[in-house]
Amino acid sequence: MSEERLEPGMERYARQILFSEFGVEGQRALLGARVVLVGVGALGSHIADSLVRAGVGHLVLADRDYIELNNLQRQALYDEDDIAQGLPKAEAAARKLRRINSTVTVEPRVMDVNYSNVEALVQGADLVLDGTDNFEARYLLNDVCVKHGIPWVYGGVLGSYGITMTILPGRTPCLRCLFPEMPPPGTTPTCDVAGILGPVVKIIGALEAAEALKLLTGRGRLNPGLTTIDIWQYHLETVPVVRVEGACPTCAGRRFDFLEATGGTKTTTLCGRNAVQVVVPGAPRLELGELAGRLRPVCTGLFYNEFLLRCSVEGYELTVFPDARAIIKGTQDEALAKTLYARYIGA
Repeated sequence: MSEERLEPGMERYARQILFSEFGVEGQRALLGARVVLVGVGALGSHIADSLVRAGVGHLVLADRDYIELNNLQRQALYDEDDIAQGLPKAEAAARKLRRINSTVTVEPRVMDVNYSNVEALVQGADLVLDGTDNFEARYLLNDVCVKHGIPWVYGGVLGSYGITMTILPGRTPCLRCLFPEMPPPGTTPTCDVAGILGPVVKIIGALEAAEALKLLTGRGRLNPGLTTIDIWQYHLETVPVVRVEGACPTCAGRRFDFLEATGGTKTTTLCGRNAVQVVVPGAPRLELGELAGRLRPVCTGLFYNEFLLRCSVEGYELTVFPDARAIIKGTQDEALAKTLYARYIGA
């Protein structure tokens, strides 16, 4: 098909359409799709860039975090100006992506994805993609996608190593078929000690994006198992994952342990950040201007905009979001982080 014969709005996708296994019908399917991407850091920023350039019609970006200088080594879409403006990742990514392709809808959600909001987040989604950096979030995505029959793609990176698996609820093994229980704290390496090489992020991000194109168009051969790659030792392998009938607590037992969590303040140690996130599910939204007025007498370096408030107190850096979340930087002590939250933001 020549570019001259393409219908209006399709010209920018001409080279993609020329690929015979994709074609105009594949592009139309992509333009009509709604995708939810959870996490817009290392993996997520590369996935989002690929999907918006490819023409996914509606992309929801959910991320809880803001941009720091050490992110720029491996996270696409961000630059030093975003840091200076104090932009959350979801908002900064959305602004860049709209400049790349103004014809698609990019919807930023600056939020912590948790049991209280994830079902509303994925409602109406054709596909969910994993750009997260922790097992708890992935088990939560597995729960909600299996419960509602939504395909999703798992991915992770650490050091020079990457891993990904495509999950079709009811048809393929799910994450808990592969890992029945979440690894206990301290039993697996983290980016704090292992670091991350940029190229492996791009590779796993590209594999997740390619699976998304195939799933959304109904074309191509999907990843048949668990794909792993080590770019430093140059080892690539795909191994089958067996679904043992009746064995998986999620697939077979319809137990959604992570989705059916109970209330209360939640804390999470953030990988590679010497920081703890504090979340109070169901808390009312904060008026950051009012909070700034209360904190100004006790905090130094106070800065706020419509997206976040940041200041230093007692030797710790507090970043507070309108959804009442806070990231306490300078400690990995979750009890201390909860104490600081209660002292300066409210119980």
